[in-house]
Amino acid sequence: MKTAIRKHLGDFVAIIALVAIAAGVGGYILSNQRLRFPIIEEEPFQLRAAFKDAQAVIPGQGQTVRVAGVKVGSIGKVELEDGRAIITMDLDPGNEELVHSDATLLLRPRTGLKDMFLELDPGSKGAPVLEEHQMLPVENTAPDIDPDEVLAALDRDTRDYLKLLISGAGKGLDGRAEDLRETLKRFEPLHRDVAAVTEAIAERREQLARLVHNYSELTNELADKDGELARLVAASERVFSAFASEEQNVSATVAKLPSALRQTESTLVKVEDLGRELGPALDSLRPAFRQLDETNAEVLPFVREAAPILEDRIRPFVRRARPYLDDLRPAAENLADAAPELTESFRGLNRFFNIGAHNPNGAEPVSGDLPADLDRDEGYLFWLGWTGQITNSLFSVSDAFSSFRRANFLASCSTLQQTVVGEAPELEALFNLSDIFDDPDLCGGTVP
Repeated sequence: MKTAIRKHLGDFVAIIALVAIAAGVGGYILSNQRLRFPIIEEEPFQLRAAFKDAQAVIPGQGQTVRVAGVKVGSIGKVELEDGRAIITMDLDPGNEELVHSDATLLLRPRTGLKDMFLELDPGSKGAPVLEEHQMLPVENTAPDIDPDEVLAALDRDTRDYLKLLISGAGKGLDGRAEDLRETLKRFEPLHRDVAAVTEAIAERREQLARLVHNYSELTNELADKDGELARLVAASERVFSAFASEEQNVSATVAKLPSALRQTESTLVKVEDLGRELGPALDSLRPAFRQLDETNAEVLPFVREAAPILEDRIRPFVRRARPYLDDLRPAAENLADAAPELTESFRGLNRFFNIGAHNPNGAEPVSGDLPADLDRDEGYLFWLGWTGQITNSLFSVSDAFSSFRRANFLASCSTLQQTVVGEAPELEALFNLSDIFDDPDLCGGTVP
């Protein structure tokens, strides 16, 4: 066999290539035919649904299960059980908790050629989730309505008139498709509002049934109370007559209502602001209120002990002191009248003493040559001490004759050479200027 393969190697390679191409094409066709490969793909989540009619439902033809127009699975199998069509739905992985027990299924054609699909409403989140292989009952499903079913409900004459109507409509709409489209677009807001009303009514059908029942009970009860109703009408007539006699007063009251309502509106706005502020305040006070019982329990022994003291000692003292306090009242009033002048006087004295000894603004840096710890704005007494110290340092140098003051003289090298030494050479030795002239860092070593 190896020898035959070597002799016909080109043919063998061509056959292998054809087999590979055929396998690829076959796999592509099968995948588009929605054939599942158990080894590669996950098993679908299967649910069953009972229909009265499953006409044109053919598994394997790409018929899908959709939620709001989005594909969530496909139709896997159709069976007949007890005169009902049982459709098995293969839901894609990830949709295991999608369908609830109150879900509904509608069988609808996708094209005019009866290419069917299932429109799924998953149901409410409060209902239980269906487990795998569970069945939706026939009450939750609706089959597609075929045209022949509609026509079968009509007699022969009605079908003939319907044919004439459709024929006349076709002739009337010939070439008017755009006008028909624009006309139908005008009904879109109406359809949207009607759909909203229908959905609201569908959600409240139990309440509507209860309302109709209660209204029936009310009507039956009123039918047995015709005498009471007559008396009610007579009493109402007297009440309305009384209102009619007070027409002017009622009109005056109604005329005052707008201003009252405006005031009420502004007041409610303020109350709303108060409520927003009051809420956090009350929340912050909540811990204090929770501690009131414990606080009262702790304070109760003190109150019991202090009550006799207040009653037997403090209260008699207050009674005896009241006449003296009445005599002190004029003096206290005069003192209160004089207090502003006294306050101003003490403030003036305070400012006077601050000028001498106090720095009201604290230590503030200023420019100068004082040490870092003395470079401040201080009071006069502080600088008076420094003046005495500096004066003592200034006159501390003296000889046998008297004290003399220190002095600093500044001059350049050329000035010293030309003016001082040039006119009086003896000053060079007296002031020891030779070392300065000979120093190259000071005068460059220039000798006069």
